[in-house]
Amino acid sequence: MIVRRYISVRRVLAGLSLLALANCDAALTTSIPPQPRPVQPQVPANAYVAPSAASLDLARYYERVQSNLLTRGLLRTDGGGPDTPYDAEDLAKNFEAIAFYSEYPGQSVATSRTRTSGQLSRWFGPVRIGPEFGPSVPPERRKEDTARIESYSARLARLTGHSVSTVNRNANFHVFVAGEDDTAYVQARLKQLIPGIGQKQLDLFDKLPKSFYCFVFASATNGSPHTYTRAVALVRAEHPDLVRLSCIHEEIAQGLGLPNDSPSARPSIFNDDDEFALLTSHDEKLLTLLYDPRLKPGMTADEARPVVRIIARELMGQSL
Repeated sequence: MIVRRYISVRRVLAGLSLLALANCDAALTTSIPPQPRPVQPQVPANAYVAPSAASLDLARYYERVQSNLLTRGLLRTDGGGPDTPYDAEDLAKNFEAIAFYSEYPGQSVATSRTRTSGQLSRWFGPVRIGPEFGPSVPPERRKEDTARIESYSARLARLTGHSVSTVNRNANFHVFVAGEDDTAYVQARLKQLIPGIGQKQLDLFDKLPKSFYCFVFASATNGSPHTYTRAVALVRAEHPDLVRLSCIHEEIAQGLGLPNDSPSARPSIFNDDDEFALLTSHDEKLLTLLYDPRLKPGMTADEARPVVRIIARELMGQSL
């Protein structure tokens, strides 16, 4: 599940003037009183702290959910097969539904222009993904999930032809893996990452309903409302391995510019039926299509439709 948001991030640059004085007496009577230095936000600690009983109960709940889905033949990891055929027309139709519309239109995280449904949005500059972990996430899981995100980032770069990488610093796509106990940590980090973020938006990360497995919001500036500059994703740390990886796959892909789900998309993770856990062959083509240079941010579905059909046929190896 995705919560799609837009953020306007503004930097305030402060200048400092230094006054040279001829003697100490003059300094006592004529100098400008020193201004206090801006308070730098404290970097919250994320040293491991064992999860609470409430968090452990939630983890057991999600284990049962995953077990139930697997028993029903869902959460497939095969990427699709002979039982899930699709052609270029299906691909083009699903791309339009998934790329041009949003599950949660018209919602914003800060005072910024929201994306208009029916227009294409994606990244222009490099996507630098930074994994972050709440204190309740054990070290071995942090290492495992970091490796998964690194591998997935490399795959996304190959599919899109766009610069997508995992970094340790200067990230612009923050992926939080955090548990029920980690709300304060996540909110403190968000205040650092998004100056001016409001309490209402911070509360999104507190007391999430169980039905919210994970979500992402992306931000664009007022000047370029269809070009992303920052994204933040949250993945519940209580999820068992497969559901947690499924969240990583879907939220990062959606944060690249595929914000919607469609009941007709198959085989696909962009479908609320939970049939597939991980990015499929169909979804790989959606991402390749999204970053094709023949499409431009801000295009409407009507403007893009003829081009999308051509690209879809090329990707499917069908004659034009």
